[in-house]
Amino acid sequence: MDESIFYKRLKLLSKNLGKSLNQVEKELGYSRNGLNNYKMNHMPSALRLLELSEYFNVSPEYLFGKSELYELKGHDDKNSAEIIFRRLDEKQKLNMCKITNNWLIHEKNVI
Repeated sequence: MDESIFYKRLKLLSKNLGKSLNQVEKELGYSRNGLNNYKMNHMPSALRLLELSEYFNVSPEYLFGKSELYELKGHDDKNSAEIIFRRLDEKQKLNMCKITNNWLIHEKNVI
């Protein structure tokens, strides 16, 4: 059986913070391997969902896979762009750089 989107996103967000799921569990006061309960489509309580979305600074919709946007809260546009960029994998970062470079060349005639 495949891992749930919720669990995959927990792992991705943890990795982006440079933390293991066990570290996240410890920081939030959860039992060891408590987040593994969500691996196979078990759903968190509303309280746990809110705790996790606040911890990772994403919307509950993002965690459930209902949105592809991180929907960062409490950040201005400049900081949000930097945070989003840092959360991209290497391939996504390279694609973003190519897009930005093309925009600078064709739209702004900078390069």
